[in-house]
Amino acid sequence: MDEARGVVSRIYGNLGRLLGGKAAAGLLSLAYLAIAARALGPADYGVLVLVHTYVMTVGGIIEFPGWHAVVRYGAQALTLEDRPRLTRLLAFAALVEGAGGLAAVLAAAILAPWLGPRLGWSDTAVAFAGPYSLAVLASIRATPAGYLQLTRRFDLLGAHNIVAPLARIVGAGLAAAGGAGLKGFLVAWLMAALAEWASMWALGFWAARRQIAWRHLAPGLRGVPAENPGLWRFMLAANADVTATELAGRAAPLAVGWMLGPASAGLYAVAQRATVILSQPAQILGQAAYAELARIAVAGDGGRRIRAALAPAIGVALAASAVVCGLVALFGRDLAVLVAGDAFAGAAGVMLALTAGRALLMAAPPMSAALTALGRPGLSVQANLVAGLGLLVLLPPLLRNAGLAGAGALAIAQALTAVGLLAFHLWRETAPVAPTSERIAA
Repeated sequence: MDEARGVVSRIYGNLGRLLGGKAAAGLLSLAYLAIAARALGPADYGVLVLVHTYVMTVGGIIEFPGWHAVVRYGAQALTLEDRPRLTRLLAFAALVEGAGGLAAVLAAAILAPWLGPRLGWSDTAVAFAGPYSLAVLASIRATPAGYLQLTRRFDLLGAHNIVAPLARIVGAGLAAAGGAGLKGFLVAWLMAALAEWASMWALGFWAARRQIAWRHLAPGLRGVPAENPGLWRFMLAANADVTATELAGRAAPLAVGWMLGPASAGLYAVAQRATVILSQPAQILGQAAYAELARIAVAGDGGRRIRAALAPAIGVALAASAVVCGLVALFGRDLAVLVAGDAFAGAAGVMLALTAGRALLMAAPPMSAALTALGRPGLSVQANLVAGLGLLVLLPPLLRNAGLAGAGALAIAQALTAVGLLAFHLWRETAPVAPTSERIAA
């Protein structure tokens, strides 16, 4: 029990260091949202959201982040004090991630002129979609982020969280003051994405400057999969899990824009901002827990210890999220108007449903992290595919019959399904193994 409390304490210590940056980022995001929504109105703000979501969705499908592998196999290398192996693992993950990122940028640029008009983009947005495809780079930073998690530099990860929102609020202020319109805000969002990408790699290089050496790369990278058995299979499964999770969240606003138009997409985006209060801490909780859970898994016999560590962590997260749901239920309309202006008051209805869905999903990232740490990311992929993508077939009829409320109903159904499946898989994978004598007697 003392050991479990120690793991939980470290998880929440990591979470606290990350949330410091996220709290500041959350306040900044409300500020740039207020500026952009008031300057552009629901339709153009909806186009801005749709352009960014489209680019990040294409990136999420094609890119190949490797932070799970960096943490899992890096933990093994650190346990063995094998720094050359860790250096080669980092270089391998960066190379794979970079290749996937380049392919994602090209795909986003090529598809934009065809998909943009169908999503209701203006001529300005379609014309700028090519350069904006470089915003995919904002998510091509998993390798240094994984290294910072591995080495418990959550202070640097927390500091990085404010880079993009700070850049956005500066850019939004300049665009609004100069009357630059939609193109000005697209430029501001693109600059923020590039700053987010460059700063994470800079932090990663700075943190690793004394731990790795270029001479460790002399043998080349072809032997990295052999040094890390199961690396490709693990990376493919973990990447599929991340892709399924992110695609499910990004598909909804694109579907809203496609079927209901940019103005409805703008209302949906404002409602979704309220869920960031829950979604970002949930994701961070998964990140904060993963490094500790990976160490438990590497040590062996981790099922009981993982259960003991996760139960209180998830319980606290769900209790805190219930408070947020209550506040949104009471003050959702006031919050939408305060943040985005009177034109966005219609976002209040779907805001509550999205918040409830995100509250339930507070339990999902830690459970996904536990399954990945146990070397079973495929089970997390399965749960997220069924809940996230499998249920998307319900979205078109829901939007047709209930408008934005249909998107909220889907969010709740997806959350219930995902959490239920993850809990089932995790309970089974961490079940205590009976002693040999008991199994024979049975």
